[in-house]
Amino acid sequence: MASSGNVGPLEGVQAFVFDVFGTVVDWQGTVSAELRTLTQGLAEEDWISFAQEWRKGYYQTTRRVAQGGVGPSNVDVMHREILDGMLASEKWKHLAALWDDKKRHELVHIWHRLNGWPDASEGLHALKKKAIIGTLSNGNVRLLVDMAKHAGLPWDVVFAGDLLGSYKPNPKMYLGAVQLLSLHPEQVVMVAAHINDLRAAASHGLRTVYVRRPTEDAAERDAVRPKVEGGEVDVVVDSFVELAAVL
Repeated sequence: MASSGNVGPLEGVQAFVFDVFGTVVDWQGTVSAELRTLTQGLAEEDWISFAQEWRKGYYQTTRRVAQGGVGPSNVDVMHREILDGMLASEKWKHLAALWDDKKRHELVHIWHRLNGWPDASEGLHALKKKAIIGTLSNGNVRLLVDMAKHAGLPWDVVFAGDLLGSYKPNPKMYLGAVQLLSLHPEQVVMVAAHINDLRAAASHGLRTVYVRRPTEDAAERDAVRPKVEGGEVDVVVDSFVELAAVL
């Protein structure tokens, strides 16, 4: 663990809010494995590539909406629109006939049962004993609740895109969560495996914890440093268990 000071880098913190996709759960591993299972004997594909393209569409759409553009306010609807678009593309159109409306609905709900990283449940249970913990995710409320039940994630509260009325990095996401917690920004920590998410949170006064995950921020992950080392985040960890030990 690296922090921004020798004593109390998170002193005075009362709540931790977490990015979910990639930070808490392994979306790439789960989605690609589920696609492989659901199409067993029907198609042999690069399902990691399929999952990455699906995720890329989600990222592009949420960013557009966060900046005031048009797009779905519910991530389930968004995932379905992106999936339909992919299956109409030259690259993936050969799969379209395999997946009717019912099957596509089932595929969209893979995102409701993503598996947590190995340290996620244990680390969150430890943190929950010391502070409020919750999501701060673009995902919709039902998706995040289903995922919590599936992966054993003991949230105190779920802050979601459809609840706060936008997507990250729109300011209303970060400041809305702070307001609903009846706290000041400096009393809330944003935890993410994405440095851009943390930069946005920090710009609104939240403290920041960067957690390294193998599928996220490949180009920047190893270069992220805490403030004490000349970096831009308060704490850098490799797991939630390690984060709980900071407190």
